Amino acid sequence: MTTPSSNTQSNAQGSFGATLQQARKNKKVSIDEAAAELFILKRHLQALENENFSDLPQPAFARGFAINYAKYLGLDPIKIASSFDAAYPNELKVQASNSTDTPLRPMGTLQRDTHNRIRFNPLLILAVIGVIVLAVFLFRMVSNASKEHNEEPVSTSTVEDISASEQAQGAAISSASGIGSSGSALNLGNATASEAALVVTVTDTANVTITDAAGNDLMTGTQTSGSYNLSGTPPFNVQIDNIDNVSLMLNQEAVALDTYATDKKASFELAP
Repeated sequence: MTTPSSNTQSNAQGSFGATLQQARKNKKVSIDEAAAELFILKRHLQALENENFSDLPQPAFARGFAINYAKYLGLDPIKIASSFDAAYPNELKVQASNSTDTPLRPMGTLQRDTHNRIRFNPLLILAVIGVIVLAVFLFRMVSNASKEHNEEPVSTSTVEDISASEQAQGAAISSASGIGSSGSALNLGNATASEAALVVTVTDTANVTITDAAGNDLMTGTQTSGSYNLSGTPPFNVQIDNIDNVSLMLNQEAVALDTYATDKKASFELAP
């Protein structure tokens, strides 16, 4: 059992990982349970406890994970954050600051003016409309073909030539195959677009609004500190009033918010 004096010594040495691990054990929570409660990957929590910084994402996200973990375990998040900053290797900080390449790019062109407006790409909008129209056309074509197949008349002479026993066998085969009169065995296809995953980490109170291409409000209004896992149909419309308090990941890839910000405010469209 860890004594108060040993906890003080651990904090003084900056070993925030040991402090997190001991607090979790004192709370009698497994690392799998903690990961499920916090919506943080298990390997990231293990990396925090072991202070294995190379297995963590960029410093801003890793620091947010440490703060959320500390709050969950009942520790002082400010002290844990300070210990994290002190223990984080300088070479990894340099690599993170020099990494200017981003795998993500905004859908459309961000116009940096005083009104903070976004100029959309008309070709992209036309392409999306074209895909939707094509999907509706194909769905209707398949539906009509299925309907015509179901309404096809059965030849009376053929039915009369089949014996009663043969008709019974045919009915059993039809039932076993799982094909009903409505043609439910036909695969009409799912026309829904593939979804993408967003992780929003808020380190301090901020106004964040995110909607997806289907018009669903994934996040809106004032958000408190925490990590939020979202999913929806891209592209996403993102609006943030202060990027210093928010970090964003799309499909496990970090988004460089300062690329799209003007006066700490960002308003842009985002897709994988």
